[in-house]
Amino acid sequence: MTKQCRLLATVLACLCLAGCSEKQARSGSGADVEVALFQGGYGIDFFETAAREYESKHPNVKLRVWGNPRIWEQLRPRFVAGTPPDLTWPGWDMDYWSLIYEDQVIPLDEYLATPAYDGKGKWIDAFEPSLMTMGQYDGKRYMLPYFFNVMGWWYNPKLFADHGWSAPKTFEELLALCDKIKAAGIAPITFQGKYPQYVLTGLLYPWAISIGGVEAFNAAQELRPGAWKSQAFLQAAKMIKQLRDRGFFQEGAVGMSHTEAQMEFVGGRAAMIPCGTWLHSEMSKQLPPRFEMQYMPPPIVAGGTGDPTAICIGIEPWVVPSKGKHRDIAIDFYKYLTTPEKAKQFVSEKGTLMSVRGSDQTNIPSYLTGAAAAFRNSKAVWSIQFTQWYPSVGKALENAMTALLNGEATPEQFVRRAEDAAEKVRQDASIPKHRVVRD
Repeated sequence: MTKQCRLLATVLACLCLAGCSEKQARSGSGADVEVALFQGGYGIDFFETAAREYESKHPNVKLRVWGNPRIWEQLRPRFVAGTPPDLTWPGWDMDYWSLIYEDQVIPLDEYLATPAYDGKGKWIDAFEPSLMTMGQYDGKRYMLPYFFNVMGWWYNPKLFADHGWSAPKTFEELLALCDKIKAAGIAPITFQGKYPQYVLTGLLYPWAISIGGVEAFNAAQELRPGAWKSQAFLQAAKMIKQLRDRGFFQEGAVGMSHTEAQMEFVGGRAAMIPCGTWLHSEMSKQLPPRFEMQYMPPPIVAGGTGDPTAICIGIEPWVVPSKGKHRDIAIDFYKYLTTPEKAKQFVSEKGTLMSVRGSDQTNIPSYLTGAAAAFRNSKAVWSIQFTQWYPSVGKALENAMTALLNGEATPEQFVRRAEDAAEKVRQDASIPKHRVVRD
């Protein structure tokens, strides 16, 4: 056999194996595939329906889709026992990174290089590129996004129009507007004080980025010495203190849960609130008739070096356990969920943004148009990752923010507490260290 013939035979054999593997994945040969999901505000009905659709196309496959609000508590012992589900989205309570360190979930790069479900291009090309930098460790990609959230501020456009107010674009405009809102007998800003991450994500981090750029925030995430007590974070903390001292935060907000603060907003007693794009879905049953809400980016700091289009996003990651019994079918089902048709359907039915390219072009709810436009127009997408990498630092930031909001800590003390927490982790060689993946 000639060299050329042997090469051709090898190529044909590889194509045959790839085709057989694809056929086996989709035929299933009587496979019983388990999909375990976090059951939150979006429910799991969409995925249950999608599973029945997939089964109709692949009669030898049975998909068992189930969910629970506290699913990670149920899955943790199963991972330990080596009996995890085949595919899971367990919510952010799951310690994803420990699973990665322990090889409990598989890297997905080789699958992303295979054809998409409809055979049109590679699967990785179905996703928004800026969302694919997250969920990576040691050069490999372990998590895949489905829907994602955009963080920012929300206001009632009708309330603003009735009073002749405009959404502020800069911090100076915010201060002037807050004076007018307060004079009208309305709290300018409320927040979910029992969960300080809302203020951190909605105010502190965006303002530090506006002042010093995304790199200033990423330096802090990577625990670089002195990053948490930089001038960018100190000035951002001073801005929060200024809002507090001028009475622009709703009284009692520090003690409010997320739903309590959000009810103050939808009830018209507060004009603005920091939150993610899940706000409308989370409050849908409490919304007054014909209530409107609209997204706006956090007001920027004039003269800052940061990109004014910088926007905070957070993915809802799915993983494939390494000890699942039906890996190929699980991945093929996830490919089905990320087809353009299913992605657009999820946007329409659930009112959130999807990680699949082009999914926000049709049937997007009006309350998401501002967030979708901000994402499309952003030149600097950033995400909070250190709280998963280093939970103790995240908790220290939350406690320090509560102290700042209560007047129990100065801005200088706030950044010092943040830096001290980072230093403890920095010096702990037992904790794996991370770097933010850049585009």
